[in-house]
Amino acid sequence: MASWGMLRGSSFLLGKSAKYFQPTIEYIASLDRSVWTIDVDTYTDENIQKIITIYSGIKGTLIQNRQSDLTLITKVLLGVFGFMPAFDQHFCNTFRTIFRKENAGFRRINEKSLTLIKMFYAQYQSTIDELANSTFTTDFKSGLKTDINYPKAKIIDMYGFSARN
Repeated sequence: MASWGMLRGSSFLLGKSAKYFQPTIEYIASLDRSVWTIDVDTYTDENIQKIITIYSGIKGTLIQNRQSDLTLITKVLLGVFGFMPAFDQHFCNTFRTIFRKENAGFRRINEKSLTLIKMFYAQYQSTIDELANSTFTTDFKSGLKTDINYPKAKIIDMYGFSARN
């Protein structure tokens, strides 16, 4: 989260100790292992509901006093599970433009926003799959590429961030 700017400036997390994250970690650890297999190519109605439920669960453990949550929680979901893009300003602006006819706000996690991401994936599936299959994570300690591919949701996230309007 620090590398994504979530622990700087006016972020309420800046002054928190590692202990603050314990309820969030416990919540994540309590989830069924099947959630780790969700990616945009498996956005069924059931999986979309799971994502919305997990979003709410993490929001409930991490956010206090009605603080802003959309960017933070979606970055956590992307970083931990890799099953959805981070709804930061750049991504949301890009996808509002793409889906302006659908009057998509991309201001909350709901069935509509996740279904539109699913539609985007379906339209560009071959390109997204090719990029995901050829992009690998890097081992922090060795600096070498691993055999773990980027999730398709991360590829969509990168597009949404880099296609700034």
